[in-house]
Amino acid sequence: MPQDHQTDRKIEIEEQGEIDLSDIRAMDYLVLTVFWVLAFVVFLQFFTRYVLNDSLGWTEEIARFLLIVVTFTGSIMAARKSNHIAVEFFYRWVPRPLRRGAQLAIDLVTTAFFALLTGLCVQLAGRTNQLMVSIEVPKSVLYYYVAACFAGMTLYAAWNTWAHLRDGTSRLIDPEAHADEMRGMD
Repeated sequence: MPQDHQTDRKIEIEEQGEIDLSDIRAMDYLVLTVFWVLAFVVFLQFFTRYVLNDSLGWTEEIARFLLIVVTFTGSIMAARKSNHIAVEFFYRWVPRPLRRGAQLAIDLVTTAFFALLTGLCVQLAGRTNQLMVSIEVPKSVLYYYVAACFAGMTLYAAWNTWAHLRDGTSRLIDPEAHADEMRGMD
C-alpha cells in the first residue's frame, strides 16, 4: 500500500472521533451474538452446498428462524432508543402544541399496536402444534419468542410515552432539548 494512502486512511479514522458505547445494554449483546450465530450458519450452508457439494438440510431453516430472532430482538433495542422509523417532516412545520399532541397520539398508537401484536402472537403460538421440519422443536417456541419481543417493545414504548409526557418533549418534537443526547449519537 502506498504511504500517502495509508496516511489518508489514518486521517479518516481520526476525524471520526470517539465512539460512545454508553447506551449499550445486555439485550444489545444478545442481538450481536444471534447475528454472529446467523452469519456462521449461513456460511456453513454456503460452504457445505458449494464447496462440499453436500448441503446440510437444517441450515436453511435455522438461518431463517435466526433471522427472525435477530430482527425482533433488534426491534426491542430500537423501541428502547425510540429509533423506530418515523416521519419527521410535519414536526418541523406545525406549531409546538400540535407537535406535542401528535407525539402523544403517536406514542399511544405505537404502544397499543405493540400490545395488540403481543396478544396476537401469543394466540398464534398457542394454536401452533407443528414441529420445525429439520429439528424436532415446536414452531410455537419461535412464536412465543416473537411475542416476548413485542412485549418488550410494548414496555419500552410505554416507558417512552411516560418520559415524553413527563418532560413535555421528545427527540422528534424538540431536538434542542435533547442536544446533549444527540451529540453523543453523532
